[in-house]
Amino acid sequence: MYVISLGDGAELRPLEPWQAQEYLAHIDRGREYIGRYIALADVCTDLDSARSFLQSYAEKQAADAGRIYGIRLDGTLVGGVLFPRFDAATGACEVGCWLEPAGTGRGLVTRAVRVLIDWAVDERGIHRVEWRAAAANTGSISVARRLGMTHEGTLRESYPYRGRRHDMQIWAVLAPEWRAHRKR
Repeated sequence: MYVISLGDGAELRPLEPWQAQEYLAHIDRGREYIGRYIALADVCTDLDSARSFLQSYAEKQAADAGRIYGIRLDGTLVGGVLFPRFDAATGACEVGCWLEPAGTGRGLVTRAVRVLIDWAVDERGIHRVEWRAAAANTGSISVARRLGMTHEGTLRESYPYRGRRHDMQIWAVLAPEWRAHRKR
């Protein structure tokens, strides 16, 4: 297995089904915080559902349709980044993230997503990388800005979650913009 250093004791590595117990413990530690804006906390509630979720990403990776990676801080899983959608044929993908409180405020997601976008653009020829965030999720929107993404619009009340409909913002960066952003 490979490990990519993110600096400051943090690293990025694949998350796989055999790590379901560790993944579930991580989700349990951050369930309330993670669940404020994303359904991950509601999807992985026990060992079977955690294993099933990670298995779905193993299958996506095998089909070249998605990937998932854990962010570790001093050896402890504190969050992750993923390609929920990856389509090399059309040159488009989506990146996403989550963190438990112990991982926040350190720039971990920004650094990890840079690794994903670099790989997608440079190695796989992806032209368009999207980022979707609940309009109230200011932390996620700040990451999109730091990554040089452009706010393309807001899908009003498009995301039904926990009994409410939430606005979702769409941010994106195109390959030429990404390359220019990296040089700055």
